[in-house]
Amino acid sequence: MQSLSFQTKRGREIESVFDGLAALRIAVFRDFPYLYEGTIEYEKTYLETYARSDRSFLFAVYDGPKMVGATTCIPLQDETAEVRKPFETSDFDLTTLFYFGESILLPEYRGLGLGHRFFDEREAHARSFGTFKTACFCAVERPEDHPAKPADYRPNDAFWLKRGYTKLPSLRSYMAWPDRGEEVSTPKPMVYWMREL
Repeated sequence: MQSLSFQTKRGREIESVFDGLAALRIAVFRDFPYLYEGTIEYEKTYLETYARSDRSFLFAVYDGPKMVGATTCIPLQDETAEVRKPFETSDFDLTTLFYFGESILLPEYRGLGLGHRFFDEREAHARSFGTFKTACFCAVERPEDHPAKPADYRPNDAFWLKRGYTKLPSLRSYMAWPDRGEEVSTPKPMVYWMREL
């Protein structure tokens, strides 16, 4: 931990670290369960969503000049249509919801308590406005017998439950991306978790 440093950025400031954040997202999301075959170009387009919101937030971890971990959050009403959709069709008040984006760390930096730090930072940012009541995020749902599932794979469900989040299988989005080694995007179910702030 002594070699690590931390940075926070908000709104348009996030644009200054697009390259590092995009590369980190691609590296981490290549692993199960996402199996994401991403491109820097696509990542930068998606990350523009965060740069356009003046209430978005990034907390990043660096080892020297290299970004090795990052987490983001944004008011749900500023997110993409596919993320907003299940809440809009379920009559939630989007103005009270804060969406937590990625929470990613390179494998060699896991187990240091940074996952908790990521949630602490995002929850504090969401609460700082005084108007948001609920935090939410989504995670991909893969079949139990998926052929790419490692034998030692452990989902993050226990960690999220410990943080006070509840899984809501009735709330889901479908996001499309090409799985690793594929060229065609296919839709993946993304199930939401929520907790009161």
